[in-house]
Amino acid sequence: MELNYRKAVQDDAELLIEMYNAAFHADYIRYGECPAYGKTKEAMELSIAGFPKYIILSKEVPVGVISLVNRGDRQYHLGCLCIIPEYQGKGIGSRAFRHMLSVFPDWKRITLETPADKEENIAFYTKKCGFHTGNKEMDGNVEVITFYMER
Repeated sequence: MELNYRKAVQDDAELLIEMYNAAFHADYIRYGECPAYGKTKEAMELSIAGFPKYIILSKEVPVGVISLVNRGDRQYHLGCLCIIPEYQGKGIGSRAFRHMLSVFPDWKRITLETPADKEENIAFYTKKCGFHTGNKEMDGNVEVITFYMER
């Protein structure tokens, strides 16, 4: 499956909301909250301006989003990696992550958080992307685990 990527612009806000809502609906139902679910157009526009997002395309169809934020000193944070449900399990997420590593070749450390009880996320980030598990902490009502990758 051929994948392409394009940097999101303000006009993509509604498309990003649709993809986030599709990808994170199950988390919202499971936890009763999810920061990526239910964003307003204005909130998404602010997010696009502050946190660069790349739309993942398969045959020119938007299938997901990835956002790697530069925190300075070659430190990055994976703020979002979401694939809409009908495209999950096809290797798109791991390929998108590897692509981002080539877009930001200066990285020294990358971090991310995900709910601590989401075994599928833990397996994905450790086995398919090469992250190590870090600390657990509460984020609202949800226990999250931090992952890191260093070189």
